[in-house]
Order: sequence, then C-alpha cells, then structure tokens
Amino acid sequence: MRPIRPDAPAPAVTPAPSTTAPVTAATVRTTVTVPLRFADGWTTTSDVFTFDGLADGKEHLAIGLGDWRAALAGRTPAGRALVRPHSECLTGDVLGSLRCDCGPQLREAAERITGAGGFLLYLRQEGRGIGLYAKLDAYALQDDGLDTYAANRALGRADDERDYTAAAQMLQALGAGEIDLLSNNPDKAVQLEGLGVRVAHRVPTAVHLSTANARYLQAKVTHTAHTIALPLAV
Repeated sequence: MRPIRPDAPAPAVTPAPSTTAPVTAATVRTTVTVPLRFADGWTTTSDVFTFDGLADGKEHLAIGLGDWRAALAGRTPAGRALVRPHSECLTGDVLGSLRCDCGPQLREAAERITGAGGFLLYLRQEGRGIGLYAKLDAYALQDDGLDTYAANRALGRADDERDYTAAAQMLQALGAGEIDLLSNNPDKAVQLEGLGVRVAHRVPTAVHLSTANARYLQAKVTHTAHTIALPLAV
C-alpha cells in the first residue's frame, strides 16, 4: 500500500442552497480522555465525547484531537476545526483489510487532526450504511465482477445510505459551526452544509492505493466524484 499526497490545493466548497434542514439539538453526555496507540506505533491523546439526543439513536463518537479548544476559538492557523466524519469499517479499521482505504484514512486523519486541532467523528455507518453482513455480501458480488455501487444495487440497497444528521448534531453541540472538512467525498460537504454546518474548505486525504482496492477507488472517482488523485493506470 502506498499513500499518495495530493498536489492540488484544497478546493473551496460551494455553499449548499440557503435553506437548511432543521436539526434537533444534541447534548454532550460524557467526555473522557483516551490515549491512543496505532498499529505502526504512532501515539496521541484524545478526548472522546458521547452524546444524548442523536437523531438516529446510534452510539456515534466525536474524538477531539490536538488543540481542539484553540481550533474552536479560532486560535489556530486555519481559524477553525479540522473535521473528518469517518464511517465505521470493521474490516478496514480493525482487521487491516486491503479491499478499502478506510484503515489508512483513519490513521492519516488522526495524525492530521492532531496537528491542526479538531475532531474525528466516528460514525456507526458500516458499509456506507448497509451494515456489516450486507457489506460482506456486496464483497462477494464484487468478486463476481460488480463494482462497489452495482453490488449494493444488486442487493436492493442504495449506492450510499449514509446520513450525516448525527454528525451535524455533534458538531453543533461541540460549538463547531464552521469547519474544514477532511474528506474526498463531496456528498459529506453537501449534507453538512444542508444541515447548518458551514464547510469553509474540503481538504482531500492522501490516496492509499493497493492492488486489492484499485477498482474500489476508481469506482468512487467515476461514480461519486471523489477527489482521489489516482495514477493514470490503476
């Protein structure tokens, strides 16, 4: 696996239409300090937030990294928090699967947010929202030649079933009404803007390319306009 840092500057985000969906307020339930150590030995210290009142009732987490307090107060070079909404991926985040880029993105995000100050939102939306077993069913269909989105449709599911209402609730509860978004996925910016979170910039992640995930990454570029700077031949 080889990470490729994008050469292009982070794109500004065109604001969503001014009408925003009403978002019920969530509140911080608990904050606890958790030291982190990743598989490669890199360490950091985090503040993990839990919440009451999240729209979908799931146990999502906000993980404060670096000087997130200064970022919220506008006292960092960017003047705002760097935020990555990261959807849970048991196979990638925990088991080190090479079929996706989730594990390396999680590791990269933790280090970059620690440097900038901000939050990693760990969202319980396994398999782009279809769940773990359905994701593994989709993997089996991909082994038969379907791409990641066609496999979802063959299972009677949407291409991407994720909803970022809870993410917006968490950010608003933390006081992060304007953020820099660490993501290659334009839909995250669109949804968050529509839910009342101002995305000042969308910052691309590195490209974590392997033989096993090349088709998956290419599908994200061609089907959902992810900003992934793939080599010409993958």
